[in-house]
Amino acid sequence: MTKIMPNTTQEEKYRWIKPILDKNIKIKDMVKVCPFSERAIKYWLSAYRKQGLDGLENRSTRPKTHPNETSIRIKEIVMEERKETEKCAQKLHWSLQKQGIHLHPRTIGKILKTEGLTRKYRFRKQIYKKPVIRLMPGELIEIDVKYVPKEVEGRQLYQFTAIDCASRWRFMKLYECQSNYEALEFLEVLLSIFPYQITAIKTDNASIFTNRYTGYQKSTDPINPRIHKFDLMCEKYGIKHYLIDPGKPAQNGRVERSHRSDQELFYDKIEYKTFEELEYRLKLWNMYYNDLEHCSLNGLSPNQALSLRVQNVRT
Repeated sequence: MTKIMPNTTQEEKYRWIKPILDKNIKIKDMVKVCPFSERAIKYWLSAYRKQGLDGLENRSTRPKTHPNETSIRIKEIVMEERKETEKCAQKLHWSLQKQGIHLHPRTIGKILKTEGLTRKYRFRKQIYKKPVIRLMPGELIEIDVKYVPKEVEGRQLYQFTAIDCASRWRFMKLYECQSNYEALEFLEVLLSIFPYQITAIKTDNASIFTNRYTGYQKSTDPINPRIHKFDLMCEKYGIKHYLIDPGKPAQNGRVERSHRSDQELFYDKIEYKTFEELEYRLKLWNMYYNDLEHCSLNGLSPNQALSLRVQNVRT
């Protein structure tokens, strides 16, 4: 005689309580041969009598409430600020602390994930361990140019950006053209307003920054090629000019990341019609950015890091 084995947990539970329901055996005697406890048997019997086989289905034992659960009002504050500022969990933690609300960054992250407010990545984000190099303000400045996404009065505008790698302090200026003249003027203005001495600058290989991949090859004297005007100005002020490898924008990662913030938090959310209007709004956005908490600065803003010279401490 073949035995039919249960296919589901419902059938397995019913197999143990059926003799009791048929009054062939008592619960006390069933517990002696059953691998389950008397309490479990009684619970199954009660559930079966109320709902039948559906009552024997496994259900979550997770509690529906918790005494230390975050209140709905605080969750709403987190969601509202996330939608308005699009800050990450760590920055929201610092921002809420200023309002007297103390929530762990992981708790905030869980709230954002539950509400579907996290960024959707196509692939799992890989985290690489990079060596931490402490820099002093002005020791390395990254410079790059961003195309303004919308034309103004039929003209294409260009945003020149410089960011200090030590303090994340940033300076931006809007131009109607990108050429050697604008690059030199932007560097002059940067040198005049940055509070510390600049010792090194890193750029990409655009023709407004270097002629290493254009002018050198066309030079009549390869041994003594004509030096780019941007390099001459850097040499005049004792600044080292570093170039990233061709096709490797990640080597200029800080300024590239700031350009993504510009696109998502500034250009995608504002409307502008004239050059003067956009220039004014860009100045306000840059002031806001320099007062915003940064994860790389442990909650300090670029202005605070620059004034406290936190990054000057070498380890």
